[in-house]
Amino acid sequence: MEAARRGFEAAMRGDLSAIEALLDPDVKWHGGDPGSGCQNREEALHFIRQALDSGIQAELVDVIAAGDRVVVVLQPAGSDHPRANLTTFRNGKVVEMVAFETPEHALAASR
Repeated sequence: MEAARRGFEAAMRGDLSAIEALLDPDVKWHGGDPGSGCQNREEALHFIRQALDSGIQAELVDVIAAGDRVVVVLQPAGSDHPRANLTTFRNGKVVEMVAFETPEHALAASR
């Protein structure tokens, strides 16, 4: 849970080196289809860099433990609806992040 918090905080301050250290080289980041989205660390870092460059901001609402995974609940700036990522860690590295439209969907998928 603490690694997820540190990673989010690093992303919000633009510290891509800290994020790079947290991500597995073969990390997957997608919206439910593992064959879409980001397929490795370089693609994930590029996506994060583009989001930061475009001014996207979010507030960390909560990090909820779910075994070897955590649900990271975010409140995007200017939105009334929180979002969530179901993040899987192995050997201290993020190996998969699945984006969900609601925290409830992410929590359901974590079970």
